[in-house]
Amino acid sequence: MKILIYGINYAPELTGIGKYSGEMAEWLARRGNEVRVVTAPPYYPQWRVSEGYSTWRYRRERLRGVDVRRCPLWVPRRPSGMTRILHLASFALFSFPVMLAQLLWRPDVVVVVEPPLFCAPAAVVVAGLAGSRAWLHVQDFEVDAAFDLGILRSRGMQGVVRAVERWLLKRFDRTSTISGRMLAGLEGKGVADERRVFFPNWVDTRVIQPVAAQNPFRRELRIGPREIVALYSGNMGQKQGLEMLIGSARMLVYRGLVRFVLCGQGAAYEGLRRETREMPNVLWLPLQPEERLNELLNLADIHLLPQREDAADLVMPSKLTGIMASGRPVVATAREGTEVWSVVRGRGVTVPPGDPGAFAAAIVELANDPVRRERLGAEARRYAVDHLDKEKVLAAFEMELSRLAASREAVAYGLRQRA
Repeated sequence: MKILIYGINYAPELTGIGKYSGEMAEWLARRGNEVRVVTAPPYYPQWRVSEGYSTWRYRRERLRGVDVRRCPLWVPRRPSGMTRILHLASFALFSFPVMLAQLLWRPDVVVVVEPPLFCAPAAVVVAGLAGSRAWLHVQDFEVDAAFDLGILRSRGMQGVVRAVERWLLKRFDRTSTISGRMLAGLEGKGVADERRVFFPNWVDTRVIQPVAAQNPFRRELRIGPREIVALYSGNMGQKQGLEMLIGSARMLVYRGLVRFVLCGQGAAYEGLRRETREMPNVLWLPLQPEERLNELLNLADIHLLPQREDAADLVMPSKLTGIMASGRPVVATAREGTEVWSVVRGRGVTVPPGDPGAFAAAIVELANDPVRRERLGAEARRYAVDHLDKEKVLAAFEMELSRLAASREAVAYGLRQRA
């Protein structure tokens, strides 16, 4: 198959959506598919273009069997509602000519990864002109999140943006997303049942796995053998609810039992660092290279997964896959009945969002109960192996791509016969 993947983030060495689309592209290429990617230079989550890349130059490179075309974009120094829109619009504008050039290649399937939805129009146009099938994969309901989290505030704009979103969603032959609740959300946005596909985040359970040996990060951070590590690793943005995590750490600052380790980058990073400057129980790590990810996840005795309540079921945290594969329990904020609650139940502890006291109490409770930590972690690992394993998830995705491409060929054959 010829598969064209279109999206703003493509950085397989990082975590999050860039890693997700990167691993997907590389896996498909290893299976013998021709894979092209149209994307931006790596810039996220630091909001700064990586060394060796340019904000304003086009670039083509070959990465692990994948043909990658990088397009210019504007990266704001301080992302806000309006600057994010301009940022996404700049990529949509500069990448459109490159997408049109792919008409000569005639891909079988055009796959676009949301966010951003800004990429959807070009994907629909190219698929239509090339006679290709169009597949939209939704990682986040970014339109809902932007209004619900206050990133965009204009009520007048809300109706127009939601109407455009519904119109675009109906233009795709398949629309996939990462949780059952989000699948239901697609139905509410007018996507027909036969076009909706469950395509969860995955984890390589052979790479991310429990390690019993002494963790090197403990030595580097000078964490004592009896101290319990509560780890948050990932993006530090507005949807994560990290202010509640800091509030919990502040409540436990003199308890001595738990050391909070925060690892990542994002728009909220600098503010969080300032808040914890006088808190000796909080340690900071920069983003870690891929080869140290398993060591990092195994540093945790307890993983932390805070989320804002108004982001529930708008996103399904991709970091949860690695957390579960590491065989460590997680304390997550989630209301009963949400997707995160159903996945974490029996494999970790959930508390109501926005309650730092309850979050701190759950951490202390697990810190004092090693038997329960081991039991919950083992259940989490079992769930990851059974339901989130990379090979199983991507094999099912490739099969659905093949069916979609075959339907395109069947239509083309019928047209030739009638001619």
